[in-house]
Amino acid sequence: MAAIARWCIKHRLVAVLLWLVALGGSVAGASVAGSAYSNDYEAPGTESGRATALLEKGFPGSGGDGNTIVWHTDRGSVRATGVEQRMTEMLDEVAGLPGIASVTSPYEDSAAAQAQISADGHTAYASVVFHEQADDIPESQAQALVDTARGAGGDQVQVELGGSAVALTEASGGHVAEAVGVVVAAVVLFLAFGSLAASALPIATALVSVGIAYSGIVLLGHVMTVADFAPMLGMLIGLGVGIDYALFIVTRHRKGLTRGLSVAESAEIAVATTGRAVVFAGATVCIALLGMLILRLSFLNGVAIAASLTVVLTVAASVTLLPALLSLIGARALSRRERRHLAEHGPQPELPTGFAARWSAFVERHPKLLGAVAAVVMLVLALPTLSLHLGTSDQGNGPATSTTRQAYDLLAEGFGPGVNGPLTLVAEIDGADDRVAIGELPSELAHTRGVEAVSPVTYNSAGDTAVLTVVPDSSPQSKATSELVDRLRADVLPAAEQGTSLDVHVGGVTASYDDFAEIIVGKLPLFVGVVIALGCLLLLVAFRSLGIPLKAALMNIAAVASAFGIVVAVFQWGWGSELLGLGSAGPIEPFLPVIMVSVLFGLSMDYQVFLVSRMYEEWLETGDNRRAVRVGLAETSRVINSAAVIMISVFLAFVLSGDRVVAMFGIALAAAVALDAFVLRTLLVPALMHMLGGANWWLPRWLDRRMPRISIEPPESRAAADARAMIPVQRVTVTKAEDNDGVRDITG
Repeated sequence: MAAIARWCIKHRLVAVLLWLVALGGSVAGASVAGSAYSNDYEAPGTESGRATALLEKGFPGSGGDGNTIVWHTDRGSVRATGVEQRMTEMLDEVAGLPGIASVTSPYEDSAAAQAQISADGHTAYASVVFHEQADDIPESQAQALVDTARGAGGDQVQVELGGSAVALTEASGGHVAEAVGVVVAAVVLFLAFGSLAASALPIATALVSVGIAYSGIVLLGHVMTVADFAPMLGMLIGLGVGIDYALFIVTRHRKGLTRGLSVAESAEIAVATTGRAVVFAGATVCIALLGMLILRLSFLNGVAIAASLTVVLTVAASVTLLPALLSLIGARALSRRERRHLAEHGPQPELPTGFAARWSAFVERHPKLLGAVAAVVMLVLALPTLSLHLGTSDQGNGPATSTTRQAYDLLAEGFGPGVNGPLTLVAEIDGADDRVAIGELPSELAHTRGVEAVSPVTYNSAGDTAVLTVVPDSSPQSKATSELVDRLRADVLPAAEQGTSLDVHVGGVTASYDDFAEIIVGKLPLFVGVVIALGCLLLLVAFRSLGIPLKAALMNIAAVASAFGIVVAVFQWGWGSELLGLGSAGPIEPFLPVIMVSVLFGLSMDYQVFLVSRMYEEWLETGDNRRAVRVGLAETSRVINSAAVIMISVFLAFVLSGDRVVAMFGIALAAAVALDAFVLRTLLVPALMHMLGGANWWLPRWLDRRMPRISIEPPESRAAADARAMIPVQRVTVTKAEDNDGVRDITG
């Protein structure tokens, strides 16, 4: 690390230029290539996956994105001459728009069309199908549809639109979220450093690395499946950890300057010491993220690689770009007051004083009481996790003011909640027996509990594939709809298929999400076990202790469980979700637990590494556990808390993005970091370490001899420990003194 820092400091202009060229090149490449995201939740080999494949094979070209135009009148009927004429003209105009494949009007002379008018005559809808899927539809085409349809509203007729393409037109606050997060981070950094130059460096480093990563994720979407929220997730993680990693290094550099070191020497030592912890912390985050690859789901593979790419680039920028920038600003990393004090009084040792020192001593005196309080807080917050329900959150969970949410509500009110998420039954027809059985199926389904309506059977042109639609009497995200899917697959359809070669597959939004959730839940124990095991292995090698990795695993699980509890309370129970503009209560997306476990487990490791590495450094130098815990907490708590405030602010700012999934990530990550920094790392972890004493650092000798040595601590700390291990045990007299700040020192 020291050699890398020396090169970047010596060739600082070259290092900065290389990063700027990489940023410009990646942004240009992404601009030329464009995005190619895909939200493909289909899992291979599932029932819903087979239904989708059979539907695409039997009905080629029917896979375009389907949207809905809904109109409603409180007075009169949608069949009134004036309303019918105005809506028909609008639908004719929509049919002629670019990208539109078909429009099905409720005013057509057919039984299917008549079903698109509610029984009370106050609501009607038209189906609009694009040639392409939503990911490939230009926003201009979707906007043209919205403008044309809503232009027909007025005169007591409300017109709203729903569908994936329509959702593209709804304003996102993503750029506002980024700006707010960066501004808050800048304010916190300036308050912490008192130097404008020093506070600007972590932000500049993070923005450059995140900009390259964002462009890289755009390009990655052309070679593998990458979800449309992956760039925003990567930016959310990148800004948070990027600013934090740079903050830790700049803080160490500033301490070196106050001790009288030159700018080059101080920056080199900061990268060689704190930079090691940054690399190690980044590695743990990447391991946790790449753990998603063991699930073998293409949808999650893209998310894992995209987020890992962001973390790798932020770490690389922190240990290469940052030292180059530190050498460029020179002594301005210190505030004017600090530079003046240094010139007048010379270098002085920086001792932990103030609240951080008093808190550290307070935890040392009351470890059992404070540990119990912290454990109770984490347990209470984790309780809602027990009611976690994975399912489909849809446009019915959007903000109440959005057109997609209003269209959803109008359809649910006029036609029942199930019309927003019908089930699709697809079967391959082979012979007369199959055709007779599929023909009788609608009448059997109509009498099935949980079914609101059933469409007639539709055959493809070759007559070898049949499809019919089942409308549940419950909403797509309801447990009752999931139970209906299970009932159809387990009881109703097998009975109808008996004696024939017919094999009916159940697809649709709810079925797809249920299948996806089942696969994830089945593999979740393996996934969590692998992530925990790899993280513990890294900590075991780094800190050469069995207790440190085990405590880290328990603390990380506690942070994840409590963060999930808060997410469940806000999004599933709806506590404040409408007030925050996050829509109504609904289930948690099936893929969220895996991604959140990966990200939260990785971020939780960060503070563990930074806190314990300083304790370990002191332990190696003194062999005194109480002193190591006290000094480590006192010296790191302020910077950890500052870093936590920055990360929390960045994460919470993404609630403004307008995207429910991104908002879930933002609140979950902010909650986890807050609990991690202010409850676990500054309260529960040091309390436990005080209670365990020297057992914190115990490692069997046979294991110590066989493990590779990966040093986070400075080389001189390791040398001190090795020298002390060779000194015969002597009798040591210990005296305790207490300074004015309440920090006890131990000398012998």
